Amino acid sequence: MKNIFILLLLLSLGTSCDNDDGNATNESQCNYQGFSYFDNNNNDQTLIPEMELNTQHFPNASNGPYGEPGIEIASFTSSPTLFFTTNVIELNETGPGWISINGAELEEVTVTCQRAGTAVGDEVRLDVIYNSMELEFCVIIDEVL
Repeated sequence: MKNIFILLLLLSLGTSCDNDDGNATNESQCNYQGFSYFDNNNNDQTLIPEMELNTQHFPNASNGPYGEPGIEIASFTSSPTLFFTTNVIELNETGPGWISINGAELEEVTVTCQRAGTAVGDEVRLDVIYNSMELEFCVIIDEVL
């Protein structure tokens, strides 16, 4: 039993949250999970850890954001609070998303899907350009609705 636990731990450390954009400090290993950015000193900064984010995948156009399949990521208990939604859910797809931080008006952002997921427990990685700043979501799907 102990060996199985160690093997699963090593496997998860070696395969989890690989940064796919090719130019980040954590390209081969994720040092964070959540909502983060790369600062001016070349350090990854986590704004909201993954455990404080709720990620919902909507596979059907009938209940998805803006009438299409999509993703919603929210945290109303963290500081800052966050609401994000996008229909960019296919690998390497780029398109619009909308974000609200601390209850502000939704703002349109550019989203690139770096890793697609469709089931509870799948990792989703989204690169987001917001006010000329590059941000990233590295989240686990909590619900499929």
